[in-house]
Amino acid sequence: MELIGNLLLQAVQMLIVLALAPGLTGLVRKIKARLLRRRGASILQPYRDLARLMRKEVVLAENASWLFRVSPYTIFAATWVAAALVPTFAIGLHFSWTADLIAIVALLGSARFFLALAGMDVGTSFGGLGASREMMIGALAEPAMLLMVFTVALVAGSTELSNVVAFMESGEVGIRVSMGMALIALTIVALAENARIPVDNPATHLELTMVHEAMVLEYSGRHLAMIELAASLKLLLYMALIGCIFVPWGIAPATAGVGELVAGFAFFLAKLAVGGTLLAVFETSVAKMRVFRVPDFIGAALMLGLLGTLLLFVSRSL
Repeated sequence: MELIGNLLLQAVQMLIVLALAPGLTGLVRKIKARLLRRRGASILQPYRDLARLMRKEVVLAENASWLFRVSPYTIFAATWVAAALVPTFAIGLHFSWTADLIAIVALLGSARFFLALAGMDVGTSFGGLGASREMMIGALAEPAMLLMVFTVALVAGSTELSNVVAFMESGEVGIRVSMGMALIALTIVALAENARIPVDNPATHLELTMVHEAMVLEYSGRHLAMIELAASLKLLLYMALIGCIFVPWGIAPATAGVGELVAGFAFFLAKLAVGGTLLAVFETSVAKMRVFRVPDFIGAALMLGLLGTLLLFVSRSL
């Protein structure tokens, strides 16, 4: 019975991230619209869009290979698994031993790889343009992410997220300059990986600026729904990752009672609401930068991650 309970709890976390991801995207869009003095669509609009796309027929280009048809499911599966590994309302779940920060980076890198291949598969100019920009961003974002992982691992003594969250909740970490640098680096990487302003504008299809949208222009129907849902899952993943590492309050242990688990879920919803609000405020406060300035922006995250790691080698108290 204990095994069945643990598996059910793990399944609940997987369903929670899948159910809340479109809502988070809708929340960000709604707040941005209100800040721009527009009414905006409902928070539930992404759910309606996904349902509409799932009902539509898939239209494929004549020269599309099997890779073009398989990639949406591969991207969705890799992103969903990565998002489900990040602790949301509880730690120490049945598969928590697989929730390793390096494994999550590898899963996200695999999803990016298939997305770039799918963008180039049909042979359109937009797909190649978006794929080349995506790989340029990934070549800088992944090392910055890994350096952030090394910083957190040196402080917590582990790359397993449940152990990291338990250490952060214990209060032993204190106030560290290196962790502040890691937080800023992770925030920059999250903006770049999710194609948000100032790196990319998810609300436009301008040929000279788009990155993510350029790779998915040829998709339609359920294929496009899978990719859009994977993009929402990635946004939720990064917010959950920032929340569980740097704001770990309210996360319950897996052995907790129903009351603590419900409280942990309420804390998780509050973190997503605050994170979505801050993202919307930030995106309405800054302008999109030129494509050639993006490496400088992500390079700042790379240097912050490197400095945070080096500080811990100089002194463990930093």
